[in-house]
Amino acid sequence: MNITARYTGRSGVPYIFEYEDADSFDSLPYEKCAQVYGVCFEGDKLLIGFGGNKKDWGLVGGTVESGETFEETLRREVQEETNREILVCLPLGYQKMTDTRDGTFVYQLRYVCDVRPFGPFIEDPAGGVTKIKLIEPAEYKNYFNWGKIGERMIERSLELKEKL
Repeated sequence: MNITARYTGRSGVPYIFEYEDADSFDSLPYEKCAQVYGVCFEGDKLLIGFGGNKKDWGLVGGTVESGETFEETLRREVQEETNREILVCLPLGYQKMTDTRDGTFVYQLRYVCDVRPFGPFIEDPAGGVTKIKLIEPAEYKNYFNWGKIGERMIERSLELKEKL
């Protein structure tokens, strides 16, 4: 499923987001894949984090570091930001984020994950995520609303969760 949306960033930069469901990220150029985030479930609850540049609720994840696989990035970021271990994960989809000023773009990858705590949440060592919360998946729009792209990511994550 392909969904296109326009978004103006906090700095006023206009972007085009093109979301695509994906069962693999193998066809994407590694050097253009900038972010990896997880739609993480702990039991039947959706795990969300508060913080980041926007100081708002959202999914957990972050930037791919040199030499990391996408799954390694996801596992590291989820542990750092939530003190959770990923038991299993599957590719969910990706967004192509294009800067309309110059046409440059990056891919933002999304996974669906089953997680469990290593221990209690203290704080993200990088200071990005300051709180975490487990919510009913149907209530996510009370915390973040990413339009049709967000709706599709949550819908597909619930479908794929049955395979985890």
